[in-house]
Amino acid sequence: MRFSGQKALVTGAAGGIGASIVTRLRAAGARVAVADRDVTGIEADAHLPGDLLDARYADALPLAAAGALGGLDIVVNNAGVITRGQVTDTSDADWSLSVGVNVEAPFRICRAAIPIMAEAGGGAIVNIASCWGLRPGPNHAVYCMTKAAIASLTQCMGRDHAHQGIRINAVCPNEVNTPMLRSGFARRGFDPDSAVAELGKTVPLGRIAEPEDIADVILFLASDAARYICGALIEVNGGKAVS
Repeated sequence: MRFSGQKALVTGAAGGIGASIVTRLRAAGARVAVADRDVTGIEADAHLPGDLLDARYADALPLAAAGALGGLDIVVNNAGVITRGQVTDTSDADWSLSVGVNVEAPFRICRAAIPIMAEAGGGAIVNIASCWGLRPGPNHAVYCMTKAAIASLTQCMGRDHAHQGIRINAVCPNEVNTPMLRSGFARRGFDPDSAVAELGKTVPLGRIAEPEDIADVILFLASDAARYICGALIEVNGGKAVS
């Protein structure tokens, strides 16, 4: 998978998966614009910090990336949040954050990126959904709902914009060993190392995913090797079903 001369925008670039995506894209020859609330210390070709809950920022992000990089060939909507609990445990703030980051921001970014890509002859967009959005698990009602929404939106956009040479797909991970997952364990009083190890025992492959496992599939979908994949939801779960 080579990306020489290609220009990519990656959101959530400061997170575990995001950092891996950026590193791999740049190593493969792409020029990368990174977006997150804080992009300090991230090696990239353009830094576009901001809050994805700000509609004006999300709307303007693809054009800003294209301006900084000299074009836009790839968008990876990687930013995401996890809200745990049943609907009755969910606050208005939880709802607004989850819908805003997991659904509205990717919608706005795709809406702005598609015309830029279409004018240039095509491109690739990869969204991050979740196995939990395809088969909901317990006590993550709003998270599952938002990931189901981005999965469905991906399929719709994949069909609607294929004729413009734009391939839109989604990766659907299960648990990934990221700082977000580990901090969630810590907040609930668990030792993150022990919790990750125990969780790995529930996976047929023997471990939960590392960020690189997900990033490699994202790069595949963004590459010409996936030139005939469009509107697909690719599960990356180590063989573990949601239960």
